[in-house]
Amino acid sequence: MTETNNNLPCVAIHARTSDLLLKRQLHWLLFLRVLVLSMLLGISVLLQTDEHNIVIPPLNYITYFIAGLYLFTIVSALVLKYIKCIINFAYFQLLADTFITTCLVFFTGGSQSIFTILYFFAIIAGSSMLLRSGGLLIASISTLSYGAVLAIEFFHPVFFLSAFVDPIKEGTVVMHFFAFHGLVFFLVAILSILLSERLQKTEKALSQSTINYDRLAILYKQIFDDITTGIITVNTDGRITSFNHAAEEITGFQAHETTGRLIRELFPGLRQKKTAVRPVTNLVRKDNESIPVGYSWGKLNLPEKEEQSWVYTMQDLSQIKKMEEQMKQSEKMATIGEMAAGIAHEFRNPLAAISGAAQVLSQYIGDDQANQALTNIVNRECTRLEKTIDDFLRFSKPALPKREWFSLTTLVNECLEMLGQAPNWQEKCCTITIDLPENQDCWADFDQIKQVILNLVNNACNALSNEGGGEIRISIREEKIADGKEKTVLEVSDHGPGIPEQIQDQIFAPFFTTRENGTGLGLAIVKQIISSHNGDLKLKTSPDQGTTFTIYLPLPQE
Repeated sequence: MTETNNNLPCVAIHARTSDLLLKRQLHWLLFLRVLVLSMLLGISVLLQTDEHNIVIPPLNYITYFIAGLYLFTIVSALVLKYIKCIINFAYFQLLADTFITTCLVFFTGGSQSIFTILYFFAIIAGSSMLLRSGGLLIASISTLSYGAVLAIEFFHPVFFLSAFVDPIKEGTVVMHFFAFHGLVFFLVAILSILLSERLQKTEKALSQSTINYDRLAILYKQIFDDITTGIITVNTDGRITSFNHAAEEITGFQAHETTGRLIRELFPGLRQKKTAVRPVTNLVRKDNESIPVGYSWGKLNLPEKEEQSWVYTMQDLSQIKKMEEQMKQSEKMATIGEMAAGIAHEFRNPLAAISGAAQVLSQYIGDDQANQALTNIVNRECTRLEKTIDDFLRFSKPALPKREWFSLTTLVNECLEMLGQAPNWQEKCCTITIDLPENQDCWADFDQIKQVILNLVNNACNALSNEGGGEIRISIREEKIADGKEKTVLEVSDHGPGIPEQIQDQIFAPFFTTRENGTGLGLAIVKQIISSHNGDLKLKTSPDQGTTFTIYLPLPQE
């Protein structure tokens, strides 16, 4: 197994940061080199007299020296951006500064030169950029270089003979000069290294603190924006200071619309009251819709100097309340279903006896039309009550679907035959149009789908009978839905008056009906059967186009 080093990205980032810092320091080194040397040489030129020409070389030499220094610095600055190994380039520049200083000291009086202090410039620069290795290396080379100048001055004094410079003639004095300057060079290097390391540690700590702060800021913003709980912060005056995305979704207000406004005016229900449970209030959205929200509040722990703030968190409870209502409705319907099933069984036997007695009486009545009409009423109402009882039992104790392949043509023909034999069918003046491909099969429970079609057609026929009749269209086909699965699609549509918008959410509820003699179970049974088949039922209705029920029945997956 290969182990992944999660620190590699951080190391790479740190290396890039160090290179950028070193480049920036090199730019400063090049700038200060020109500035310091130019100032010192310029001041020396101004201070020298004709009698003190030994302090610096003749003016033309100074001009050549400064020109060469500028040229070297400009070339170094130009090639710096193309250098890949910045550390080696930094060592080269520091060594160049040491060499330039040594040459300047050599040509301006050796041990008596006023430019010996320029060694400190290179040593401090090496300690700042390269820490211990740079500082100690440049201090060592500076010591050796200055020692070489002293040695030349001692062994070859002809280079320094002048009316104003007396070369060192004693070896002990040379050793004293060498030891003193070497000690000072190393002391400066050590102090510079200590200060640079302390500064680097401080910068690293500050950089890490900045990174941690940035991470926390990003994390806070990510949580604040993406959390599904609404978050509102207010100041001591009760004015809103921040408003996250979830709060926008819950309230309908945009953040810029709420910032600076008083929370008690915008959302008066969000009050700081102590309760044993999380308080719930009705919040009025921007569109004036009232929704239940649960909320809580707390004091933000901010530094003492900052203004104290409060934070409110809230959650939309609409779906939870709706689920609670659905659970209550389900429990209610389960209780009603059990009661209905018991009552239905108790009514069935007396109804059978009444119906049988009425049929026997009709045989003895003979041609007495008045009594015959009465027995027909008894038989008809017994049949209607028995159908209602069957609907109760079917709804309260639904049977699991027994899926099988069957011909849709056979199914539709049986439905048409049963509808044609139904009482008062001819009086309703409804015509049925079938749109069905040949040899179309369906995978479902034959009897249950037949019940679905009968219930939907009866509902459509009842709607059209109030309009004087009309056409009912039954369309069946196979379609590949958006999820890529093939389904059998069954549509029952009419051109009736449509279903009013205010009751569209109630038509599938058990026992809801708009007809005087309706049971309110027809569409409830349809929805129950389709759900047991893992299908979908959709409604499309409008006053000018009628009503269409669309059923999607899944086919078995191969």
